[in-house]
Formats: sequence, C-alpha cells, structure tokens
Amino acid sequence: MHELVCTIQTLKKSELRVKIGKRMKELKGNLENEDDVFSELCFCLLTANERAAKGIEIQEKIGSGFLNFNESELKEFLKKSGYRFYNIRSKYVTLARVHHGKLREVLTNTNKKNDKEMREWLVKNVKGLGYKEASHFLRNIGFMDVAILDKHVLKVMHNHSLIDSLPKALNRKKYLEYEKKLEELCGLVGMKQGELDFYLWYLKTGKVLK
Repeated sequence: MHELVCTIQTLKKSELRVKIGKRMKELKGNLENEDDVFSELCFCLLTANERAAKGIEIQEKIGSGFLNFNESELKEFLKKSGYRFYNIRSKYVTLARVHHGKLREVLTNTNKKNDKEMREWLVKNVKGLGYKEASHFLRNIGFMDVAILDKHVLKVMHNHSLIDSLPKALNRKKYLEYEKKLEELCGLVGMKQGELDFYLWYLKTGKVLK
C-alpha cells in the first residue's frame, strides 16, 4: 500500500487534482435539480457491466428520454445506440420513474444519517441498482463517502495487494469488506472515497470521466 499512497500523493500535487476538483464540483451541482438527479440514476443503471463512456454517450444523446420514452421507445433507442443490455435496462429505467420527484427529498432526508444508509435505501428500492451502481450514483450527485468498486478499482487494489484476488462478483459482505480496505487508504491520503475513486480510476485508465 505504501507505493500506492506515494503515487496518489504525487498525483495530488499535479494538474490532475485541479481537473478532479472541477469534476467533483460539477457532480455536486447535479443535486440541485430533480431531473439531473434522475438522469444520473439512469446513467448508473446503464453502466452495470458496460463502459462508462457508453453510458455517458447515451445520457448526452437521450435528453429527456429517460423520463419521456415509453419502454419500447427506450429499448429501441438503446439498441440503435449500440447498447448491449437494451431489454432489461430499458425496463429498469422505466421502473425507476416511480421515484422521480422524490429523489432529492429522500437523499437529503436527515433521518438517513450517512451515505451508506442512503445506499442501502437505493439498493433496496431501485430495481437493477447494486452496491457498485448505487455508490456510483451517490458520488455523481455529490455524496462522497462510499466506494465504487468497479473492475478498474479492483485491479488497482489487487495490483497493490489490498485484496488477494480479483472476484468475479461481489456480494454485500465482500463489498463492505473491500470498501473498508479503501477507507484505510482514504485516511492515509487525506481524501474521501468519491475523490479517491477518481485517482484510482485514472491510474488504471488514464481518464477522468464520472
């Protein structure tokens, strides 16, 4: 882990920190508007087992379609966009509409004391949203205290011996166990999980997306 800490500390002193800081500010702004929050939810529903770049491409092209297309129209749009899982994900997006209009209220409810409690609510109540996708969604609207354990982050963790092997899938118990390992790293480099994710993702891909 020492090598990884040193690498991140070096990156924090580079122009990358400015770029990541700007992106974090942009993402936090999503929480100001219910439609933007819902759009990010749909984006994260689409990115399960799919490239983030493809999700971004669809999100930019679809406009208000996440809200206004019926399931058949959405399925056709995703299919024409070269998206692989157009059947099931069009269903998940249309099912998620039941939460539109209430998402900001739920996510800013003081009864949910922390980001992890909000994630539990999302996993329980939004069909198709697992722990990784729920964490990704929360980070993309400015909640930074959950880890996004995608394949790139897991590979960095494995390469630096934070985990013994690369899992094919993560159940809740294993997800929380791995997240705790990253919490230790967060303490060492002085940043929250959501910010750390950008650095880990950059180390594996050379990109800063969302």
